[in-house]
Amino acid sequence: MLVDSPPVDSPPDAARPPTARRRHTARAAGLAAAVAVLALVAVLGIAVGAKQIPLDQVWHGVFHYSGTDTDVVIRDVRLPRTLLGLLAGAALGLAGTVMQALTRNPLADPGVLGINAGASAAVVTAISFLGVTSLSSYVWFAFAGAALVSVAVYVLGGTRSATPVRLALAGTALTAVLTGYLNTVNLLDGAALDRMRFWTVGSLAAATSSTVTRIAPFLALGAVLALLLARPLNAVALGDDQARALGARLTRTRILAMAAVTLLCGGATAACGPIVYVGLMVPHAVRALTGPDLRWILPYSAVLSPVLLVGADVLGRVVARPGELQVGIVTAVIGGPVFIYLVRRRRMAQL
Repeated sequence: MLVDSPPVDSPPDAARPPTARRRHTARAAGLAAAVAVLALVAVLGIAVGAKQIPLDQVWHGVFHYSGTDTDVVIRDVRLPRTLLGLLAGAALGLAGTVMQALTRNPLADPGVLGINAGASAAVVTAISFLGVTSLSSYVWFAFAGAALVSVAVYVLGGTRSATPVRLALAGTALTAVLTGYLNTVNLLDGAALDRMRFWTVGSLAAATSSTVTRIAPFLALGAVLALLLARPLNAVALGDDQARALGARLTRTRILAMAAVTLLCGGATAACGPIVYVGLMVPHAVRALTGPDLRWILPYSAVLSPVLLVGADVLGRVVARPGELQVGIVTAVIGGPVFIYLVRRRRMAQL
């Protein structure tokens, strides 16, 4: 269940052997290439959709808005949708990476802590019992639900004595309870089910500039926190005893890691609904490219996860024209077989 032991620190470039320097250069070049791919996918997210729009009109809609129907589609629909996909994808990738390091399980994802279930339970409560109908209001309820579940998981996991296994078990137990609550409310309240169904599938279609601006501060704070935790989480991945020997503060690191996951996954889930597999697939694939050092896995995941999410959204718009498939469905279709493959590969490796 343990990941490969990552280096806690590394010498400066001048002190590295030639092989290490070449590896460092290759990783940096790969990250630059990933950023270029991300830029291309972002352009596709704005330019490609159910309605075909020439590139010159796309350019006009982005930079020379004049209020035409085409400009409205580009500026008010596709641009916020793509920006939300970029933000949510990066957030899910970072959250998945932190979760895998925190639990020392390369097949973990943010759902292990019950954050998706907490957000969904808060939204269905707001709809069914408080009469909330606005997507902009869903964001705050979903975020509050994710935060409350994170606190509950940490308390049930033993606070100062919390271990990766205890946290995972507490998250699984809370997910089961909240899923039962969700199913009960949806069965008893058909109207709530109708309003919830698109949100629970996971979608970028309802994105607005207001949604992007509401969640951006939370995601930015979570991203900074996750990136700053790279070194401490490298130590945690070695095991508790070795981490303590290296001077790592396990309790503080775990609290901050859970706070980062809550900000990242909670904000993304609040805006888009529970989108699965992005936080699992990308960090796992990145680890095979970069090695176990989180100082590389985290930035790679932050770049390649939005490539997957926005790319899946574009694919969903194209394959079902003139309609579209929600991005949560596309990522599930892609992620299901990939997850089965990863599980089988790990099982074969242990035999």
